[in-house]
Formats: sequence, C-alpha cells, structure tokens
Amino acid sequence: MNHFMKTVSLLMVMLICVLSGCKNQSGSNGTFEIGDKTFLLNGKPFIIKAAEIHYTRIPVEYWEHRIQMCKALGMNTICIYAFWNIHEQKPGEFDFSGQNDIAAFCRLAQKNGMYIMLRPGPYVCSEWEMGGLPWWLLKKEDIQLRTNDPYFIERTRIYMNEIGKQLADRQITRGGNIIMVQVENEYGSYATDKSYIAKNRDILRDAGFTDV
Repeated sequence: MNHFMKTVSLLMVMLICVLSGCKNQSGSNGTFEIGDKTFLLNGKPFIIKAAEIHYTRIPVEYWEHRIQMCKALGMNTICIYAFWNIHEQKPGEFDFSGQNDIAAFCRLAQKNGMYIMLRPGPYVCSEWEMGGLPWWLLKKEDIQLRTNDPYFIERTRIYMNEIGKQLADRQITRGGNIIMVQVENEYGSYATDKSYIAKNRDILRDAGFTDV
C-alpha cells in the first residue's frame, strides 16, 4: 500500500508539471514581455529553451514526432524559418498547403505545449538556396538584395503580408503560441544599414505582427 501511495503521489506531481507547462497553450490569450533581467511569460520569469526545426526539410507526417522529440529533450520553444522561395515560387503565387503549411506546424507545436520563435526573413540563410530569397528576384537586373531597393522592399512587403495572413493570429496575445518574431536574419554579418532593418520591422508590424 505504501508503494502504491508513493506511485500515485509521483503520478500526481508529474500531472501537475505537465498541466502547468501547458496552461498557456490552451488557446487563451497570454503575454510575453522583456523584464528587467529575464523574459516574462504571463508575468512570470521564463527561460527560453529552444530547438530548431525546418518544416520544409521534414515530411509533414513526421512533424509532430520531431516536435515531441524536442519536448522530450527538455525544450519549451521551437525556432522556425519561413522560406520565401518555397511559399512564393512564382511571383504572386503563394503556397501554404501540405508540406508548406507553416500554420499547421505551429498548431501542432501548440498542441504539444511548445512555443514558437518565428524567423520570417526575408533572408533566412539556413544553408538554403539564396538564403530563402526567390530566384526570380534576380530577373530584375539592377536589384539590390537586402537593401532599401524599392523593388526588393515592395516584394518583401507583399510576401510578409501573406505570412501575416497565415501567422499573425498565432501570436500569444491572440491565443496562439508565437512569442517572438525576428527581423531579418544574421544581418550584422552582411551589412549595417539600420534604416533597412527598421523598414523590415515596420513591414512586419504592418503585416499584423504587432504583439511580439
């Protein structure tokens, strides 16, 4: 009987831990902020323990398994890139279905109690062709990538608006699990144009990412 009670007590503790880890993953609105010395999730200190999964590189049938493996390793967050040249292979034609359903990946992560750090680019590096930039951008001979070049900014804005349609409502303040959104990627090793970064920040905000 004593062994039985110890087992029951242990199971109860495990259940409480699981429930406390998932309480903000139930679809209710939450908050994520920068505190004095730490991040704050719903007003409480939160340490980000992040893994990275590239949904385009993993068959959709294995997405949930990979997410569960990350959680089993003790992670609480998954970083994901959004690959522009996968979602817009031809100008103006967007694909967010099947293998490219980034919103479905985020929902699976939330189902398994994991948060998302979104890294939409426009450039993502990731050892991916053109760092995720579509090849057809180069059809405009005088284009200057990753600058305030009007055509590049125009196409970036169009793309980010589509990303916003897919994911803006997945922000934690709207019941989703996206806690952070990155502006550009590894830009400091490429250039130092702060106005370009500010422009990308504003584009993301205009696309609906106003709460993270």
